[in-house]
Amino acid sequence: MSEPTTTQKIHHINPSALETFVHQILVANNVPPSHATIIASCLVQADLRGVDTHGSNRIPSYMQRIRQKVLDPAAEPELTQTTPIAASIDGKNTFGFVSAHMGMQRAIEMAREFGLGLVSVKHSNHFGMSAWLVQQAIDAGMMSLVFTNSSPALPVWGGREKLMGVSPIACGAPAGRERPFILDMAPSVAARGKIYKALRRGEKIPTDWALDGEGNVTDDPARALEGVMLPMGGPKGSALAVMMDVFSGVFSGSAFAGHVTGPYDPSKPADVGHFLMAIKPDLFVSLEDFKERMDYLYQRVVGCEKMGGVERIYYPGEIEQINREKRLQEGIPFTEAEIESLNKEADMVGAARLKVD
Repeated sequence: MSEPTTTQKIHHINPSALETFVHQILVANNVPPSHATIIASCLVQADLRGVDTHGSNRIPSYMQRIRQKVLDPAAEPELTQTTPIAASIDGKNTFGFVSAHMGMQRAIEMAREFGLGLVSVKHSNHFGMSAWLVQQAIDAGMMSLVFTNSSPALPVWGGREKLMGVSPIACGAPAGRERPFILDMAPSVAARGKIYKALRRGEKIPTDWALDGEGNVTDDPARALEGVMLPMGGPKGSALAVMMDVFSGVFSGSAFAGHVTGPYDPSKPADVGHFLMAIKPDLFVSLEDFKERMDYLYQRVVGCEKMGGVERIYYPGEIEQINREKRLQEGIPFTEAEIESLNKEADMVGAARLKVD
């Protein structure tokens, strides 16, 4: 993702300073410090990777849900071991980051012992960018699958009402010398968070992203949020959204079939479900052979013949990893309006404001 396209002035914020700032706001809103550490890290990871729609700018909406008492900031998720390779977590309506982090950690532990670990999470909330969970597994030397469902935003193919969530499908695998494979994508043409980002920044959106409330194409993010997101690839994107609901909602015992509550609906808890799997990469070939094969795959993908006008071919997740390297050096870009929105949260709880140069 490139730098934000906006007429507003851009400030670059130090990642460590941002993480500290987010942590203090969370703690001031009754989030346990250990939970706040996980949440702040995950949000800043998204900012670093250029996934600004799922980063620190989510703090105002998360804090609003705490104030509306539809998210429990201090709840402790409860884990139940169901088989040697499967566990269930009741999120107790706390932050999805906390439940998902616990779930992936347990999946990794089971995979180390048995080759495979599966965790289903119910009664959870939004967990931000799925790629941070994939990265958690990669850091432990594991392959992974990460699914979640979400509130209605997408019609099923042939329908016109919001029914399925714009729920990401994510997976990954470590490599040797080359970059790891990290896939994190929504089943829609664009993630819904990009609509909110455009609205926040006063920008237009491409006309193939969404329909307005009357079923017409629109470049207005406000009108798009009144309508529906469009699935990528028509029935294929629609089917992927249904798949996320099966594995994340139906399977876990959480909400599904259009009953996940949206992040801006204060009427009741979200009741999001997650599906997490960690897999040892050396189940069928040696670890050395696996890593060599992954490196070869990377080289074949990025080194293949390019179509006209293409300067470089990127491996899945590579652009985000390049963004991370750049933003660690240059800082994370925020508009003045975004910084002010975050500082309003700090003011509400008497925390130190986010400073800009």
